[in-house]
Amino acid sequence: MKHFSLSKRFINRFLFICAILVTFVAAVLWKHPEMTERSGAVPVEPEPVGIEVKEPIQPVPLHIQLDAGKVALGEKLFYDTQLSHNNTIACATCHNFKTGGTNRIDRSTGMNGALSSVNTPTIFNSGLNFKQNWDGSAETLEAQIDKAIYNPNDMNSNWPEIVSKLKASPEYVKLFDPLYAGDMRAESIQNAIATFERSLYTPNSRFDKFLRGNLASLSYEEQEGYRIFKAYGCASCHQGVNVGGNLFQKFGIMGDYFAERGKVTKADLGRFNVTSNPQDKYVFKVPSLRNITLTSPYFHDGSAKTLSEAIAVMAKYQLGRQLSPEEIDLIVKFLTALTGEYQGKSL
Repeated sequence: MKHFSLSKRFINRFLFICAILVTFVAAVLWKHPEMTERSGAVPVEPEPVGIEVKEPIQPVPLHIQLDAGKVALGEKLFYDTQLSHNNTIACATCHNFKTGGTNRIDRSTGMNGALSSVNTPTIFNSGLNFKQNWDGSAETLEAQIDKAIYNPNDMNSNWPEIVSKLKASPEYVKLFDPLYAGDMRAESIQNAIATFERSLYTPNSRFDKFLRGNLASLSYEEQEGYRIFKAYGCASCHQGVNVGGNLFQKFGIMGDYFAERGKVTKADLGRFNVTSNPQDKYVFKVPSLRNITLTSPYFHDGSAKTLSEAIAVMAKYQLGRQLSPEEIDLIVKFLTALTGEYQGKSL
């Protein structure tokens, strides 16, 4: 009887260990679908869980604390054409919220019909970038505003002229008094507009929900697109909260993009125009991919008209790869999940 009891105890322990191993293997295969045989069956989407997934990309904060008064004042200034010399151009002229925070054209039209030298980037989530402008020439949003004011192709104005205009408005005087102790000058105007721009963050995309643990927020194809995105190294540059916007990179690591495109311009020199360092030629700030499906055309030169084209160009010149149409389509599906919400509504 004693021998039988020991054998039964051994069998029970053995079955318990087997159950643990089966559970572990099943979990590994579920987390890594590439290890399982592909089939035509539609996969069952996982149930949402409350554990944040550890990934190279982080979700946009659901709330950023900002002074509501300055946000409101900055919004008014953002739409005010008095910031331009001839009272025709406002910040919102090029940064349209209905078109992803940009204008969806290759070049923006500024004063007297002058064209910008580069494609206008989106204003959404710009407060999450480590520097501003394609070449990183502005360290802060305030500095970027200053550059736009003096740029002859943008506002072609200056701060004494703008301050004089705004001080003539009793409404602006009333708004500035409690927020800046009546100190209406270049710095306070820049700060108000920049504060508003920092409020233009777009949280709660379906991908953010996925990162926060709701795995069912992404379809199987979107998750597969994200797996390819990471496996091919896209996430080495497009990572962090803004899925980019936090480092510089040369355009054309694995091939000479500019030689093949032709007609190289000064703007194509990128970061070199700021540092005069030969190593910075053709180097640009990596753009954010948030809301990317809404902000065509792509790249600093606006040369890629579709997202599929942009992905193929990036794969060729940055990764040295030629992606299949199926792979490109899956990555596009993943990027679609990066569209967030502004003021509680999906863009």
